[in-house]
This record gives sequence, C-alpha cells and structure tokens, in this order.
Amino acid sequence: MITCYLRYVIDPEKLDEFEVYAKKWIPLVNKFGGIHHGYFLPHEGANNIALALFSFLSLAAYEEHRAKAAKDPECQEAMAHYRKTKCFASYERSFMRSVFK
Repeated sequence: MITCYLRYVIDPEKLDEFEVYAKKWIPLVNKFGGIHHGYFLPHEGANNIALALFSFLSLAAYEEHRAKAAKDPECQEAMAHYRKTKCFASYERSFMRSVFK
C-alpha cells in the first residue's frame, strides 16, 4: 500500500472553488480503485496550503489510475474546473508508506 501526499499552494481568495475541485476528485480516486482519505483545507496558520491524501495498493495501481483518469470525462471535467478557476498555483506529490505498530 502506498499513500500519495499532495501539498497544494492555493489561492486563499478562491477557497470555495478549491473545495469544489476537491469534492470532484474524492469519488474519482475511489472510482479507480484508490482510497481517498480526504482533502485538508486551511483553518489556522498558513491560509494558502491545502493537503490531500489517498492510497493505492501499489505504485503500479496508482499509475494505472492516472492512465484511466486521463481519458475519463469526469476527470476531464474536474481539470476543466481547475483551468477555469485557477484555484491553486502549484502542487507537489510525494509517495509514502505507512508504518503501524
């Protein structure tokens, strides 16, 4: 199991638009076999950083999700929302593995 950690630099003036974007992606990650752990939006502290976490069984499963997402109309709609609103300036993606007890 791998978890993808996304760190977004968002436009604080477009927080509502970013939340719409986030809500579009949660079911899409799940649709392609992932487990979305949610988006985390600013509350206290920096007002321009948002996070997202989701997991796939493997990096290969994540890459398969990306290939399918590139052709999926709902995913294209989510990306069109971003292009229209420019609700974030950039993002970085890292992959983590869990450690429990």
